[in-house]
Amino acid sequence: DYAKLRYHKIVIMTDADVDGEHIRTLLLTFFYRHLPDVINKGHLYIAQPPLFKIQSGKTIKYAYSDKEKDESVASLARESKVNINIQRYKGLGEMNPEQLWETTMNPKNRVLKQVMVSDSQEANYVFSMLMGDEVPPRKKFIVTHAKMANLDL
Repeated sequence: DYAKLRYHKIVIMTDADVDGEHIRTLLLTFFYRHLPDVINKGHLYIAQPPLFKIQSGKTIKYAYSDKEKDESVASLARESKVNINIQRYKGLGEMNPEQLWETTMNPKNRVLKQVMVSDSQEANYVFSMLMGDEVPPRKKFIVTHAKMANLDL
């Protein structure tokens, strides 16, 4: 009963690395296949934890992409900040509770992406291809999209 949804949001929070992406895909598949109304009624969200913490003295910035990281470093460098430290987060467990609250859970600062399906046929195809029993279509998809992949080495 969706009327009893306490906060009207279900938030998937996974690591920002490829393992987190895999877990997120599994959870999205579950909701898409077994609880589609959670998506259709606009209740499913994905939390976006930062990939980087950039610190110079007491100044701390969080970046959610390589581009944001580069922009933050350039900005701090222009401000004549000398020692710029960059920490890459691979997992939510690498953050202390205060950082996790400030970056990923605090409604004032967090970045949430609402999950929506604009093309149900395409979504069905992608979920079936990624999670189905047929390996050749999945392999073709991976090879085709490998250039767009974020590698976590």
